[in-house]
Amino acid sequence: MLEFKAHDPDEEKSLKETAASALAQIEEKNYDAELIAKGITKDRIKHYGFAFEDKKVLIM
Repeated sequence: MLEFKAHDPDEEKSLKETAASALAQIEEKNYDAELIAKGITKDRIKHYGFAFEDKKVLIM
């Protein structure tokens, strides 16, 4: 599962915090549900949060 977020300094202090927010959104919105319903086990699903600001990018 991938989630991309643009860093908003009014909401998060750093790119790291924005990437963590992207990962949290994957969990909160249950992005895995459709894959799990198709029989893919949770241990085979990877989560990646991308945060970017201009040309700076952080991947978690």
